[in-house]
Parts: sequence; C-alpha cells; structure tokens
Amino acid sequence: MAEEAGYLNYFEILELDDQANPGEVRKTYKRLMKHLVREIARVEITEERRSHYLREMAKLNAAVYILRDKGKREQYWNRRSELIALEEAWRTADQSDRDKCDALRREFDGKVKSFLSKYVEETMLEAGQDKEVVEASHWNPAHARYATRLLRHYRHRLYHAILERLPYHEVTSPSIDWEERAATVKQMMAAGRG
Repeated sequence: MAEEAGYLNYFEILELDDQANPGEVRKTYKRLMKHLVREIARVEITEERRSHYLREMAKLNAAVYILRDKGKREQYWNRRSELIALEEAWRTADQSDRDKCDALRREFDGKVKSFLSKYVEETMLEAGQDKEVVEASHWNPAHARYATRLLRHYRHRLYHAILERLPYHEVTSPSIDWEERAATVKQMMAAGRG
C-alpha cells in the first residue's frame, strides 16, 4: 500500500499475515535466513551486494526479534498504526487551517523520526545481539559495525520517501525591490573602494 510505504512492515518481510503466531514467525525466519545465507554463498560479494545482503539480514533479524514476542509485537504494530493514522490526518486536514496543519506536521515529524530510529536502527542492531538470531544468521560484531552506518543511511532514505508524499505549506515567493537592491550593492562597492 502506498500510504504505508516507508513504515517497515515486519510481517511482510517474513511473508506472514499479522495473525502469525510466534512458532510460525520462528519457522519462517529460519527458512528465509537459510535461503539468504545460501544466496550469499553463491554470488561474488561486491560492496553493493554486501550492503544489500547485510540490510536484508538485519531486516529479517529484527522481524523475528519483534514478532516472536507478544509485547514487542503489539508495541511495534500500535506505533506503526498510529503513525499511518497520523499521516492520513495530516494529508486530509483542511489546508486553510495553517495552525492545525503545522501542529500535525510537527507531531508527525517527531513520531516518524522516533519510529524509524527505533525500528530501523536500534531494533535491527539490538536483534543482532540476540542468541537465537546470532545462531541462525551468524551475525557478529563485524556485521554490527558495518551495519551501523548502513542502517542510518537506510533510515534516512525511508524518512525522505515518506516526506516526499506529504503535504507542505506553499512557499511564497520573496518580494524583492530590485532598485533598492541595486542601490545597496552600489553603496557597498563604493565603500569597499574608499
């Protein structure tokens, strides 16, 4: 869905519906991780592929880390749903009510940044320290060091993709008195010569 683009859906990443139980989450995660590890072993690793595979591993790791735990799953899904609803409220708000739109924009911006920091960067790195995740993905400290920069960049890309589809107040053209500007420049140049 276009209105959900950018808000990482860990159920989709694991190819599961949002009713999947923890056992299904673990089983699917292990299957997908095994497939990804085999794929990595079959190709020549370039810098671009390394970044791609590491990001895919981090997404799978975070998906199982969040979705196998009822509390983490509910918190993640509620925050994601709230963010999507807030975006819709901003998108459909009466644009003539500038104060309301600005308040929605500020609230949304803070919440989207918080959501992406938590679920793209922090959780992906945190998942890489989980025993079950490390066992299945062979995630290690070298992966974490490289992923830190990579995930920060990925978070920024998602943030900008979200912002590109949202409404902003029109920017008014500046009012410039060109004659006054020319006179000011002449005065400055004359003072510089003197």
